[in-house]
Amino acid sequence: MEFDRARQLIREFKGEAYAFGAGALERSGTLAAQLARQAVIVRGSSPASQRVAEEVKRALQAADVQVLGEIEGARPNAPREDVLRIVNELSELRGSEPWSIIVIGGGSAIDAAKAANVLLTLGGEIDRYFGVGQVTEALSTDRRELLPLLAVQTAASSAAHLTRYSNITDLTRGQKKLIVDEAIVPPRAVFQYDVTVSMSREFTLDGAFDGIAHCLEVFLGAVGKANYERIAKVATTGIRLIVNHVQRAATAPDDLTAREALGLGTDLGGYAIMLGGTSGGHLTSFSLVDILPHGRACAIMNPYYIVFYAPAIEAPLRAVGRIYQEAGLTTADVEALSGRDLGLAVAEAMIELSRRVEFPTTLREVPGFTLEHIRRALTAAKDPQLRMKLQNMPVPLTAEMVDEYMGSVLLAARDGDLSLIKNVP
Repeated sequence: MEFDRARQLIREFKGEAYAFGAGALERSGTLAAQLARQAVIVRGSSPASQRVAEEVKRALQAADVQVLGEIEGARPNAPREDVLRIVNELSELRGSEPWSIIVIGGGSAIDAAKAANVLLTLGGEIDRYFGVGQVTEALSTDRRELLPLLAVQTAASSAAHLTRYSNITDLTRGQKKLIVDEAIVPPRAVFQYDVTVSMSREFTLDGAFDGIAHCLEVFLGAVGKANYERIAKVATTGIRLIVNHVQRAATAPDDLTAREALGLGTDLGGYAIMLGGTSGGHLTSFSLVDILPHGRACAIMNPYYIVFYAPAIEAPLRAVGRIYQEAGLTTADVEALSGRDLGLAVAEAMIELSRRVEFPTTLREVPGFTLEHIRRALTAAKDPQLRMKLQNMPVPLTAEMVDEYMGSVLLAARDGDLSLIKNVP
């Protein structure tokens, strides 16, 4: 039932522009041909990406799509330097007639290809495009269009193949920033879920918790919005699929049912972030990029943010609590609790899932963590280019409130002490 509901929601979301599930790679040639008859492939370096690339090339040949060249994609976290290299290599391989980009890989490879497409089309420095809507504005001013892009996903994680987000990392500063723009949504996408069987245990877990974070943060921020019911259906379906199958996927990587559950669940995470925005967990994760994978950082931080938000989000929090209760992760009576007490119960249930998969549950447990990471996170939260994350919080913060309230959340996450978290009166 949950699987059928998820498939229907994804079809409603993307229609015929997205091939997903069993046999999806066979459709990649047809989808690519809808964009252009020439293409450059940008391919991730993982064994899965290489194997998928061979299947895609066979499908392209069958669809009479010419491959102009093949270049290496980005490293994890999509470093700025990799984006610039991809731009240069695309410039050398570009076709003389309409052509497209086909990116094959996980979220970082796809994010980097999105950003490279922007720079190849519009030029300038990448900092110009961080924030919301900057690409659309520049395209309108310059009267240009991005190259069509087919995103072939190989990892159940960020759902970069479905969304308006491109996360790019400045490795010298240890800080991640976002391009958020409808213009960079890939017009065609493919994800055959069984290709994820080669994901390592750690990567599987990081991706799964990223999917939970997408669904959770959007859902908690949806209170009072016109599309609340739609978000509730998407988010609870995604969270339930992941929570109920993540432990199995980690221990039995060839379990195709668990793999499909994580693929569908993380895709619904992508749908969720197209309906609303992420907030505190994601915002803080951007400042922990040098010591933690993104999904793991969100897994640590979100229980603490839940306690901070709790008085303002009882309805979605109770719905999330039911999912964790049904999964045997808490014995708390989530129907009877309210306010901060409800937040504490759900936070403990989320922490219990992290414990069961052997994730760290405090920042102190993370090798390399220092107080500088807290300072960096508080500074980043005040950056105008990341303001959308503060505004998306169920309890919105101004820059002037960050140190007191977000600071209390970060200190609680450092020590594993939920009592340190201050709620806004």
